[in-house]
Amino acid sequence: MTNDRSGAWRGWREATEAALYGPGGFYLRPEGPGGHFRTSVHASGLFAEAVARLLCRVDTALGRPPRLDFVDVGAGRGELVTGVLAALPAEVATRVRAYAVERAARPADLDDPRIEWTGGVPDGVTGLLFANEWLDNVPVDVVEVDPSGVPRRVLVRADGTESLGDPATGPDARWLARWWPLSDEPGLRAEPGAPRDAAWAAAVGRLTRGLAVAVDYGHARGDRPAFGTLTGFREGRECRAVPDGTCDITAHVALDACAEAGAGVVDGAGAVVEGAAGVAPRLLTQRDALRGLGVRGSRPPLALASSNPVGYLRRLSGAGEAAELTATGGLGDFGWLVQPVGVGIGVPAGLFVDVTDDEEQ
Repeated sequence: MTNDRSGAWRGWREATEAALYGPGGFYLRPEGPGGHFRTSVHASGLFAEAVARLLCRVDTALGRPPRLDFVDVGAGRGELVTGVLAALPAEVATRVRAYAVERAARPADLDDPRIEWTGGVPDGVTGLLFANEWLDNVPVDVVEVDPSGVPRRVLVRADGTESLGDPATGPDARWLARWWPLSDEPGLRAEPGAPRDAAWAAAVGRLTRGLAVAVDYGHARGDRPAFGTLTGFREGRECRAVPDGTCDITAHVALDACAEAGAGVVDGAGAVVEGAAGVAPRLLTQRDALRGLGVRGSRPPLALASSNPVGYLRRLSGAGEAAELTATGGLGDFGWLVQPVGVGIGVPAGLFVDVTDDEEQ
């Protein structure tokens, strides 16, 4: 547990930061997030294989540079970056420089020397930056409409007890007005996402050329949840969010707001990074993204058993895992925010085109 025993009132952003990343924080514990909840990375190796396929397509779009970066943001215990490296063709793997971006220390059993463990996104990335369930753990405050119709910042103690504080002002108020306007109905809640916009814009700003992808449960401006999404996870089950270090604390991401922030990044020289030749970010579901990367949840055609029996058996055995990754009402509903930087105008759509049967190895 965290060392905060004061019972002091704090905003949810400050309390979450301490609970997740402070001394004894949830994300610094030895078992890591995989000991408490199952992400797409843990559900199936097909996910890492799909990301590896995406990295290869980015490589082609970049003209196969001598150095190809793969940056795994929110790397957990290195599960995704390890799986991606294992799935890459040798010709690509020899040029890849892999980074695992994580605030926790490098796991003792992660002995692959190709993986550089770092606390921040490196500068000058050429390749693919992939952030799987990272933005939902960038702490944000919570705002609730009081009985007078005024949106107020929600304060919380370490035991999860809440109270309403001062009215929302400054960046939070401006963000709410733009992205999550609240009526005066008492009890309505929202999670102002300016810190996530800034985090995503900063990450995208580290790319010189390539693609940045954020994967998270999300919502859009026309369909915000009336009472917010703040929740916790402990030992594989959803639980009440309590900022004491014993559970994950997460909230869904306004990916549309992040997309706008990432498309207008200002770099260190004051220049605006527009994506590429005016290419806008793209939002799609994980279901569509993974299907476009060759992950199929349906039984393969019987004709493939004759033309490519090895490919048929592999696709048949992986069909259940693929179905979980793309399921409606489950992992398939994750949002993918795809932000190109310095690559051709046709790249975003072209990267997510399903492989044909004769491409099966």
